[in-house]
Amino acid sequence: MIETNDTHNPLRERVKELGCLYEVAAAFVELRGDLPACLRRVVAALPGACLRPERTAAGLTLDGAWSVTPRFEEAQGGIACPLVVDDALRGEIVLRELTMSDAAVGFLDEERSMLEAVARQVGLFIERVEADQRRAATEAQLRHADRLASIGQLAAGVAHELAEPLASIMGFAQLAQKAHGLPEQAHADMERIVRAAMHGREVIGKLLAFAHPSTGAVGALNMSAAVEEALFLLEAGCDRPGVRFVRGLAADLPPVRADSGQVRQVVTNLVMNAVHAVGGMAGGGTITVETRMNEDAVELVVRDTGPGMDEATANRVFDPFFTTKDVGVGTGLGLSVVQGIVAAHGGTIALETKPGEGACFTVRLPATT
Repeated sequence: MIETNDTHNPLRERVKELGCLYEVAAAFVELRGDLPACLRRVVAALPGACLRPERTAAGLTLDGAWSVTPRFEEAQGGIACPLVVDDALRGEIVLRELTMSDAAVGFLDEERSMLEAVARQVGLFIERVEADQRRAATEAQLRHADRLASIGQLAAGVAHELAEPLASIMGFAQLAQKAHGLPEQAHADMERIVRAAMHGREVIGKLLAFAHPSTGAVGALNMSAAVEEALFLLEAGCDRPGVRFVRGLAADLPPVRADSGQVRQVVTNLVMNAVHAVGGMAGGGTITVETRMNEDAVELVVRDTGPGMDEATANRVFDPFFTTKDVGVGTGLGLSVVQGIVAAHGGTIALETKPGEGACFTVRLPATT
């Protein structure tokens, strides 16, 4: 029996539905790592499962992001099915009828059933993809934590091994400086040794702080006052031309439970990081330091107008010993220490940056009531 395209054949519609479901499954198997590409392929397959594919447009929205076939926006009427993922409404799948010379004919019950079946299948596939992504992220965090623990043990061992000989070097160099009749050149050399030993002692302190972060003497702390105290010294000691400081310190903030010395260390490391970023630019730049209340946390924000970072660099800034500074300028421990201090205080730190748009670090510490 010969049928026209407009003839309704339930068996044929069922075959089309199964073919569409197969295409949906194939898309998620072949493109599992690229969810947007999966959804585009699903949308492209939908018109072919309808009785009149030439006058059907399809669209799918997930969390506000649309994937559509050509001419979807000019199509009218249609049917829609909700897209439910993990029992939450995340979007919808839509079929629309393209305007033709003849009158609109609407969609069949079988086509609605097909759309509902596709929506259920897509929702299930999205659940699996997102579950895999969460599992992969958790595994990456565990591997990162294990690596940090190993590095911390190594750093602590190295720091303890170096502390004693370094103290002896600095002590004997200082004694030698006090010797009578010491030639001027020898005195200058001893001064260099002392400075180098003091720098080494500072690095050892950072290694120990990274390996064994502690909250020290914790008490109620006014964040704005602690930041102002740290900024006063930093601004006075900044010798980079063109570097400008802007304050936005909120008054009447609730206190946070923190060690004032470690909070000042956080401020110092973040601000000095910003100084290095803007200080190397022609004309300098601006460093903005703010405190504010956000929901149940007090936030410290350090923003600069420096060159910013690409995604690869931003993903590694908190890794120990990672630095973009020249050799001998940075140890790559400053931001690692900051992250450790913040975590020990029950807080979080986040970075927002893009190349050419500067960097913004936001520290959140729980406010006390």
